[in-house]
Amino acid sequence: MHNPGLMNIETQIIALREELREHNHTYYVLDNATISDFEFDQKLKQLQLLEGAHPQFYDPNSPTERVGGAVTKNFETVPHDFRMYSLDNSYSKEDLEDWETRIKKMVDGKVEYVCELKYDGASISLRYENGALNRAVTRGDGFQGDDVTANIKTIKSVPLQLKGDYPSSFEIRGEIVLPFDGFNAMNEARIAAGEEPYRNPRNTASGSLKLQDSTEVAKRPLECLLYSLVGNSLPVSTQMQGLNKASEWGFKVPSVAKLATSIDEVINFVNHWDTERFQLPYETDGVVIKVNNLQQQEELGYTAKAPRWAMAYKFKAEQVATVLEEITYQVGRTGAITPVANLQPVQLAGTTVKRASLHNADQIEKLDIREGDTVFVEKGGEIIPKIIAVNLEKRPSNSTPTIYIDACPDCNTKLERTEGDAKHYCPNEKGCPTQITGRIQHFISRKAMDVEGLGGETVALLVAESLINNYADLYTLTVADILPLERMAQKSAENLVMGVAASKAIPFERLLFALGIRFVGETVAKKLAKHFKSIDALMAANFEQLIAVDEIGDRIAQSVLLFFKEPTYNLFSEMLKDESNREVIERLKSYGLQLAISEEELAGQTDMLAGGAFVVSGVFTKVSRTDLKKMIEENGGKVSSSISKKTNYIVAGESMGPSKRTKAEDLGISIISEDDFLAMIDK
Repeated sequence: MHNPGLMNIETQIIALREELREHNHTYYVLDNATISDFEFDQKLKQLQLLEGAHPQFYDPNSPTERVGGAVTKNFETVPHDFRMYSLDNSYSKEDLEDWETRIKKMVDGKVEYVCELKYDGASISLRYENGALNRAVTRGDGFQGDDVTANIKTIKSVPLQLKGDYPSSFEIRGEIVLPFDGFNAMNEARIAAGEEPYRNPRNTASGSLKLQDSTEVAKRPLECLLYSLVGNSLPVSTQMQGLNKASEWGFKVPSVAKLATSIDEVINFVNHWDTERFQLPYETDGVVIKVNNLQQQEELGYTAKAPRWAMAYKFKAEQVATVLEEITYQVGRTGAITPVANLQPVQLAGTTVKRASLHNADQIEKLDIREGDTVFVEKGGEIIPKIIAVNLEKRPSNSTPTIYIDACPDCNTKLERTEGDAKHYCPNEKGCPTQITGRIQHFISRKAMDVEGLGGETVALLVAESLINNYADLYTLTVADILPLERMAQKSAENLVMGVAASKAIPFERLLFALGIRFVGETVAKKLAKHFKSIDALMAANFEQLIAVDEIGDRIAQSVLLFFKEPTYNLFSEMLKDESNREVIERLKSYGLQLAISEEELAGQTDMLAGGAFVVSGVFTKVSRTDLKKMIEENGGKVSSSISKKTNYIVAGESMGPSKRTKAEDLGISIISEDDFLAMIDK
């Protein structure tokens, strides 16, 4: 028998939650208070008392959860269901016109653009299930990020429960920002308490997401500005519709977004906000331009790093003048030498800048950069600031031109520079300490072998103590080897050994990337792994076989051949020889690493479509466009983004553009339906 008193309490709790959600939305999202702060606090306390007395009515997304209280010692790393890509940058109208030209070659029909401001904060992905906030994950490396749900719940402009006709499951991306007013108030309080002020709103917002105590996050006036729906079967067909729907469901969506029908209209938007942005309550550093039509977005797809359907236009970067005190040289893991300008510290875009990249010898010569010069520095789209000009009027009278080094700063080996290459290189790859350390640090990195319990500093220490000399040596380390190291406790040593052992399960394509072959990044490693299927087949490949692989050119092929080159020794060097790359790989095999595609992966692959080039266009009903492309590649075919003489088939869905059809017919390319294709691979 139901208890009428309990039913009445549950009704009170539900009603209070709904009322507080509505007041919260009107105040923090719509900037329109419908109740005084005192009244809101009184109702919130009433709800807290009722929930505390009746825990059976607990709701993880109650308004009371916003005050914080959860403590997170370690933030769980979780994969993104939909990758969070970065954006390509543009700096001029010509850049945007070139981008539009590329777009119009790939899609049919009129192209419209949505212009949105690029807010400078911390990227976040929010997942909602049945209208309730389910999980909040930081961008991380784009493939995986940290679960910061407890902290995000404290941000008042993030709806914990949606309203309206929302989908049952979807994600929405946005930016966590700290408004200037709130940032200044936080700094005033810190200064009054005798503490160092925070440097800038962006870094403070980003750091807030990883605070262990969510109560502390709740005290910070963070906001969340949303800009992109992500998911399957979304109830919208354009980016602008997505923004409007998100706003209806309760999200804080900036109202400045504008639909543009031409690049000229885009530039007008950019020019307007280049000056007006200083009136905004948040930091902005540019404009994001997106193709409005979601079907066109799908057709355009992605490069290895960024969507082809979006572009960031960066506002002119802030510049400052300072003195270049010294030029030093860094050695990369591939032996590439990078000159670095060490500067008199100067404030730039909210941070203190002490160093700037000089790129290469040609750049130094072009700008005639010298020690003692007063130089102009800007951040632009760079992580590390760069020098863009020299103030010759302030050049010291005793100044002398910069003479680029001719020997490695770490091992004193004579540097080499091949024709057509901008950089100098140290060829002593087996003996140069920085290259040895850098290669191992790359091997253990997150996108490569992702070795838990082992960081870059520990790698450097292991190399310095002669415990390892290459990445194969990692797999022979024992707890007893590691314990004597500085700041290494029993548990840390055990975690390191366990992390190395666990990395043996990392798939072949990531291991191939981890090897650090010059010019073989993530995307190239995937293509080589898919084509050759094992390290043995790749090592046996000749130049012609390598360049026959999709998107593998002469430079990559030569680099792969050089990496796997058979070692040659004479009697005098035999005693001093280092292990060749082939010998290191033989050791990795003996330790049980994945040097071939697994049987499970191979089971779903065939060569049925080998040599076939496909373009996928239109809307499909039985499988998604993404799955179609995957099926083509799994059966040995190649997916192209645009039609050319090399195209063999167009898989045409509904709404395929007429110009694509005409071009295909003119070139005599076979146009097949979704059903034709599925029959072709017998699915």
